[in-house]
Amino acid sequence: MKLNEAINLAKQVIKFSYSPYSKIRVSAVLITKDGKMYHGVNIENASYGLTICAERVAIFKAISEGKRDFLAMIIYSPDVLPFPCGACRQVMAEFFSPDTKIIIIRENREGKEKVILKFDDLFPSKYSFKIKRN
Repeated sequence: MKLNEAINLAKQVIKFSYSPYSKIRVSAVLITKDGKMYHGVNIENASYGLTICAERVAIFKAISEGKRDFLAMIIYSPDVLPFPCGACRQVMAEFFSPDTKIIIIRENREGKEKVILKFDDLFPSKYSFKIKRN
């Protein structure tokens, strides 16, 4: 897996975060099973409900290009330890397997924190709707 490369990419693209309201910059890099990487940053809006998180940007980019098999997601911020919000966790539940790695990193001059989880540990009780097929 291209873990170090993905972490470096997350650090590089953080500059594209549009976060004038919260001042919290977040980037995410999604790694597919075939080694491709999709990145996203948080994009805020004055109408807070229209804000989109970095995780969903990366996931939607990958899905829009036909990708469905994911190994890991890096979530990075120099400002906070960026655990995904509930909306992002539910979108992840739609596309991630229980063992997809979630690597959450905060790194700045004051230090570094890193949490590594499997998706099922991050979000054990998911909403799902099973369609009954005949």
